Amino acid sequence: MRALVWHGRNDVRCDTVPDPIIEEPRDAIVKVTSTAICGSDLHLYDGYIPAMMSGDILGHEFMGEVVEVGSGNSKLKVGDRVIVPFTICCGECFFCQKGLWSCCERTNRDSDKAAEMFGHQCGGLFGYSHLTGHYPGGQAEYVRVPFADVAPTKVPEGFTDEQLLFLTDILPTGYQGATYAQIEPGETVAIWGAGPVGQMALRSAQMLGAGHVVVIDRVPERLTMAAAAGAEAINFEQEDVYDRLNAITKGRGPDRVIEAVGMEAHGTGSWDAFGDRALAATGLGTDRIHALRDCIRNVRAGGTVSVSGVFGGYLNGFPFGAAVQKGLTIKAGQCNVLNYLPTLIRAIQEGKIDPSFVITHRCGLEDGPEMYKTFRDKKDGCIKVVMRPHG
Repeated sequence: MRALVWHGRNDVRCDTVPDPIIEEPRDAIVKVTSTAICGSDLHLYDGYIPAMMSGDILGHEFMGEVVEVGSGNSKLKVGDRVIVPFTICCGECFFCQKGLWSCCERTNRDSDKAAEMFGHQCGGLFGYSHLTGHYPGGQAEYVRVPFADVAPTKVPEGFTDEQLLFLTDILPTGYQGATYAQIEPGETVAIWGAGPVGQMALRSAQMLGAGHVVVIDRVPERLTMAAAAGAEAINFEQEDVYDRLNAITKGRGPDRVIEAVGMEAHGTGSWDAFGDRALAATGLGTDRIHALRDCIRNVRAGGTVSVSGVFGGYLNGFPFGAAVQKGLTIKAGQCNVLNYLPTLIRAIQEGKIDPSFVITHRCGLEDGPEMYKTFRDKKDGCIKVVMRPHG
């Protein structure tokens, strides 16, 4: 089969690789009908996530049709159309029983590496390094889905792939970000990052009752998309974010903030961003966290910082003193997708949200390597790429 394969920093190729097979009784093999490039895939592409190895198959946003089912899987049958959440979970362990699906203690085949890096293991993820199980991802024609009797979810009839695909990651991730922000009706919410997750967080914040949503970015197409949804848009290259937010909130600061940028924040012209880039370029640092610092600086005292962006290692210059003195709540984590699927599927069915609005580019797998560059460089108005492996 064909798949997008990581060969090193900025080196993704469409290769021919062996077809996946059933390895465990609870497995399923899914023929991928749609898959996407996620902003967090760019952290892999740019070489900032540790423990990637040449030959790793990328991709964690995908859906398709079940073509084979293991003997121990009674949930799925051949022909089922399913979305496959990016987190792999067993459904039985301590964390799964608590709804902390992304922390599953049975699915990370590299738990020793994760424990060494993070202090304890984390759950397995599709297509995301040898810290999270080195599972082949879904930017491929077919994919093996472990524990396929837990996370894969049959989808309602009458909806296109594009309306449902983002239930696998960015829509629930944005919704969890808004939920973690602890938004109360009428509050002001500021979102750093108007990429796909930020766009979903914006609409989720509105669904959860935010009175005023402000979105911070520098890419005109993203800001235009956010403004069209009713947000107030700030281009951080054109005006001072702190001054503008204080003007909006009469000096108090936003009640809740959502970080939807992650470990490659730009922070054009700021001293801290320059330091981050220097440390990353020399290998002395991993994450560029200007957006996260900005969140902590701008949120009001007693407010909440919700972190939806992906971070890979150790943070330099993290302003924890401000978090303590201001009495902030900080909530973070990979998305526990299964907790939100019933609510979000119902929202799509009721017409409250159509996640396909974010798609700007469509292509086949063979165009994937070039689209990684286009998406990374934000060329051609690219906000979200969807690929159809089978045409």
